[in-house]
Amino acid sequence: MPDAIFDDPTLARLYDPLDPDRSDLDAYLALARELGARRVLDVGCGTGTFGVLLAAEGVDVVGVDPARASLDVARGKPGADRVRWLHGDATTLPPLEVDLATMTANVAQVFVTDDDWAATLRGVRAALAPGGRLVFETRDPARRYWERWTREHTHARTDVPGFGVVESWTDLLEVSLPLVTFRGTFVLPDGRVLHSDSTLRFRGHDELTASLDDGGFVVEQVRDAPDRPGLEWVFVARAVERG
Repeated sequence: MPDAIFDDPTLARLYDPLDPDRSDLDAYLALARELGARRVLDVGCGTGTFGVLLAAEGVDVVGVDPARASLDVARGKPGADRVRWLHGDATTLPPLEVDLATMTANVAQVFVTDDDWAATLRGVRAALAPGGRLVFETRDPARRYWERWTREHTHARTDVPGFGVVESWTDLLEVSLPLVTFRGTFVLPDGRVLHSDSTLRFRGHDELTASLDDGGFVVEQVRDAPDRPGLEWVFVARAVERG
């Protein structure tokens, strides 16, 4: 089931206002241009920010996400009618033949079991045209990024237009590598307190490379994430034909 931050209707509406800086998507837009992608599948599209940006450049976009509330937000954005929004995940896709599949932000790390990750890669592979690419980012576990997921580092008060001041923070709940669990807390203007618990899997470089090979991909590049230099990898993998 999707985390509450994505699937609770109130939290889904607050997702963009509480995290308005999406400069992390600039690198993905640049990659789509660099690769000449005209058909893109955005896996875990969330509230649709990236899909709308791509569509504005004339790209044929399919966005898929298991969280209905996030998709409702996505469908309400200007330009959203240019995107095909699907409720589901990479294992439930209709026949597609895209040039590029993307998993931005934390999407690649939400698949905490080997089976779920392998199934996702198979679904993406089936959706790609011959020679199509998969691009995703993931945090380097050696950098221990989760140590920043504390109230001290994340506490904020955000005045959301038409909603009011929302107080929010993150607490680290458990580190049992390769899994890390944390909780987001949100205090609403009416006094309600909402929580969203999340677990991410931190895979190492060699583990990711091996899983991509098993899934029918060859790693072409591993880049640094421009918005978090030295903390994340951006994998660029090409779908290969099985012999």
